[in-house]
Amino acid sequence: MTRYNVAIAFSQTEPRVNFIDKLAAATSRHDSLLCVGLDPDAAKFPAGLQGKSDAIFTFCKAIIDATAGLACAFKPQIAYFAALAAEDQLQSICDYLRQTYPHIPIVLDAKRGDIGATAEQYAREAFERYGADAVTVNPYMGFDSVAPYMEWKDRGAIVLCRTSNPGGSDLQFMNVDGVPLYQHVARMVAEKWNRNGQCGLVVGATFPQELAAVRNIVGDMPLLVPGIGAQGGDIQATVRAGRTASGGGMMINSSRAILYAKTMGEENYAQAAQRVARETRDAINLYRG
Repeated sequence: MTRYNVAIAFSQTEPRVNFIDKLAAATSRHDSLLCVGLDPDAAKFPAGLQGKSDAIFTFCKAIIDATAGLACAFKPQIAYFAALAAEDQLQSICDYLRQTYPHIPIVLDAKRGDIGATAEQYAREAFERYGADAVTVNPYMGFDSVAPYMEWKDRGAIVLCRTSNPGGSDLQFMNVDGVPLYQHVARMVAEKWNRNGQCGLVVGATFPQELAAVRNIVGDMPLLVPGIGAQGGDIQATVRAGRTASGGGMMINSSRAILYAKTMGEENYAQAAQRVARETRDAINLYRG
């Protein structure tokens, strides 16, 4: 049996906690809304990893081990692996996460947006090959582009809604039935698409007013919130805008600020990542209550 087939057999036969419950449990266990993004850029790796064939796995494993006790989720960004033909290392990282930290959700950041048989294959890639608990998807082609992921009733589909980039306003602020498109998407996902109760939305930290508007629409649905750290989103404004009444409901992602936190005089990159992850988690927690 090939390594890939082992991953498929695991995903189909082992009992799993559904995405929403696993996220809630990890949030409570680690007292954390921090999602650690895994965006490995080989050019930024320490000198000791440069040129090594397993550098991506080694780097990400060290980050995971250093920050696992501080995170509610890990979010590998598939493009960073695919660009270096390192999907096998991504698969190994996901295997390692499932085996070593099975209580922490894996959110595969892929932003898939196709339909039909193609979308079915993307769902298999995310949920069989990588064993992800959730995957980010693009709703531009409508429910047809999301439905194949919902065939996996215990996995999450996290739908792009109000993204953190400035250009997102080009489309997301277009008027649809009297409201901006992003609010229409939020309501459609919350009221029509969330058939398994495992949906979430991507809403950027760089737009706290829009984040608050989405929270008012979707109730306790979890929000994946990029944009703090290197992108400059304000933690206080983000948490106060997006938290649920119980102080949860968010995966506030930080990637580069944690991964490449090492400064002159610090012992190693993993310890630096742990320091920044702890500081970020604690800063978030100041505003949850």
